[in-house]
Amino acid sequence: MSRTFYVNGDFVPEADAKISVLDRGFLFADAVYEVSTVLDGKLIDNKAHLARLARSLGELKMAPPATDDAIVEAQHKLVELNGVDQGLLYLQVSRGEADRDFAFPSKPVSSLVMFTQTRKLTDSPAAERGIRIVSMPDQRWGRRDIKTVQLLAPSLAKQAAMEAGVDDAWMVEEGKVTEGTSNNAYIVTSDRTIQTRHLGNEILAGITRAAVLKFARESGFTIVEQAFTIEQAQAASEAFVTSASSFVMPVVEVDGIKIGDGVPGPVTQELRRIYIETARERQDL
Repeated sequence: MSRTFYVNGDFVPEADAKISVLDRGFLFADAVYEVSTVLDGKLIDNKAHLARLARSLGELKMAPPATDDAIVEAQHKLVELNGVDQGLLYLQVSRGEADRDFAFPSKPVSSLVMFTQTRKLTDSPAAERGIRIVSMPDQRWGRRDIKTVQLLAPSLAKQAAMEAGVDDAWMVEEGKVTEGTSNNAYIVTSDRTIQTRHLGNEILAGITRAAVLKFARESGFTIVEQAFTIEQAQAASEAFVTSASSFVMPVVEVDGIKIGDGVPGPVTQELRRIYIETARERQDL
């Protein structure tokens, strides 16, 4: 069964979901995006995703394509039309169509595209076994706090990880881990302290990151927002990543060295359980 896509105000079959070859998202990666989780047919932390979208648009001086209310209405309809119980909803905004020129068009009209992916999120084999990571140099641009579609560098890193026979990559800059190819990175020390890189232009302020850190503090963990090295990760008792598509995902190996016992640890499992239970209770925020 073909999915329904949303393209600039219209709900269309996947085969008819098209944008212009002169769209600046296609020509210059002049576009931003968000990914909202769908759990039990409901959007999770969607208000926070839309708030981050607004920030990204503002940082790039890009006009909103529609009001938040209109976007949310379209999101709900798209989830319903595609019958998504668990999965993801992708939203992408570009500066729109204009003849090719590096400078912004004088009267841009932003373009909005949305689509869904059905995916099992709560019952994840990867979460049961944990994922293996390799480290790679971070080759991305300097404004990683803006969620743009400029994803070639993390895509190359992810592909290199796959070719190395592991699951993902952590990117390293000046000797410290920035983040994963599409997730925030953490380590757990033996004294129930969770460490993750501080916010700044170097990483994306993850929506799931904020939720998980909040739950961790409420559960009595100490949070240290400070960059760590690969060696510190390898010496940690546990490690994990967070994202809208994976929630809390245990990391059991980094650069061939097992983390802790080489299996998902109790802290990571506890945080994953709390996140899923709380998300189901709160649902469409």
